[in-house]
Amino acid sequence: MAAETNEDVKAMSFEQALDALEKIVDDLERGDVPLDQSIKIYERGEALKAHCDRLLKAAEDKVEKIRLSRDGKPVGTEPLDAD
Repeated sequence: MAAETNEDVKAMSFEQALDALEKIVDDLERGDVPLDQSIKIYERGEALKAHCDRLLKAAEDKVEKIRLSRDGKPVGTEPLDAD
């Protein structure tokens, strides 16, 4: 079952995964979830967090800044945090 193996997490967008993670946090904070279910949803939360981290890293890798020549013309790009 996908919910138990968390395989469905890989297909989620960042926004979907973040929404699901927020719901898990809310459920766990309420404290009215049985222990065995708490463990399962905590593990799902870990999978969601890891997925969000991967998606954010991929997005950060794509962000670049444009390098300009002395006269203000674009001459290429470099990683945003190259400084």
